Amino acid sequence: MNLLVGLGNPGDRYQGSRHNLGFAAIELIVREFGLSAGTPRFKGIFGDGRVGSQKVGWLTPETFMNLSGESVGAAVRFFKLEPEQVVVFHDDLDLVSGRVRMKKGGGNGGHNGLKSIQQIIGSPDFIRVRLGIGRPPGRMDTTNFVLSRFNKEELELITPRLEALPKTLPALLEGDLPGAMNLLLNP
Repeated sequence: MNLLVGLGNPGDRYQGSRHNLGFAAIELIVREFGLSAGTPRFKGIFGDGRVGSQKVGWLTPETFMNLSGESVGAAVRFFKLEPEQVVVFHDDLDLVSGRVRMKKGGGNGGHNGLKSIQQIIGSPDFIRVRLGIGRPPGRMDTTNFVLSRFNKEELELITPRLEALPKTLPALLEGDLPGAMNLLLNP
């Protein structure tokens, strides 16, 4: 089994914010593959199903971004997963809006959700799907920026990439990150 994790913050206040892009990715995947509706579990909302022949679980932590590792760690321990079986969808300030990158392992880039996951599961070797949100304009505070909603132009860049993510999932789950990226870039 693979665990698909979307990072974000719970509650209506944060819905549609840049920091909740991971939640949005999971919502699209759940809908596209008809995965089970989520129920409270592992300090988050958890569901499961199949993507092709692969069994998957999906998780959106309800612990708030900075404590995401508590939720992810609980699921990883319960299912006895290796870090490589965890795929984390998250916003990324270092990529411009609409850009997506996939990689296994690496640092946390100052992302507190990734930092928490690394600390709790004891490894950085999970797969990351980095969803670009760009940098704050001018002197805008980073926290205010990530917790704010996208403007119309940003949505026009981000929406097509988000909607294309589900078709990359079979390759991604097979460990074929270059193939998954190719599907994303060449729809």
